[in-house]
Amino acid sequence: MSDSTVDPTLDRLLRHMAWANATMFDWLGGLSDEALGLSSPRNEWTAGMIVAHLVDSAGGYASRLEGVPRQARIEPPTTLAGLADLAASCAAFDARLRSQAAVPDGPCPSPNPANPTRARSTVLAQAIHHATEHRAQIAGALAAHGIDALDLDEIDVWAYGDAEGLGA
Repeated sequence: MSDSTVDPTLDRLLRHMAWANATMFDWLGGLSDEALGLSSPRNEWTAGMIVAHLVDSAGGYASRLEGVPRQARIEPPTTLAGLADLAASCAAFDARLRSQAAVPDGPCPSPNPANPTRARSTVLAQAIHHATEHRAQIAGALAAHGIDALDLDEIDVWAYGDAEGLGA
C-alpha cells in the first residue's frame, strides 16, 4: 500500500485494532481452557463465544469491503489450541481490513439484499468499534469470575502509541 494513498488516521486506528486484538489473544492464551467458558452474570455469551464473534465479524467486514463471499461461520474455541487458530484468523482479517485504508470512500453494498448499502468508512468504523466493544465484554466476563487477565488500559490507544514508539 502506498503511503500517499493511505488515510494516516484510519491506518493508525486499524493498526491499533490489530495490535489490541493480538495482545488480547496473547493474554487469553495464558489462561485455562475453562476460562473460555466463562460469562458475565445474566449473559449467555461466554468469553469463547465473544472471541469467535469478534473474529467472525472481522472476516465478514473484510469480505464486504472486498466484495467477496464471507468465510464459513467461526465456531467458538473450547481450548487454548482452538484459541491460537482463532488468533491467526483474526490477524489475517485485521490485515485485510487495514488494506482498505488505501481505498477511497464510497458505497459498499451488502451481499445480503435485505441489508442496506453503507459507506466504506462506516463499515471500517464499525469494524474498529465492534472489536473494541467485544474486547471489553471479554474482559468483563473474565473479571466477573475474578480473572483480571485483560487490562483494557494496557491496550488502549495511549498504550498503543507508547508501544509503537510514537507517543500517544
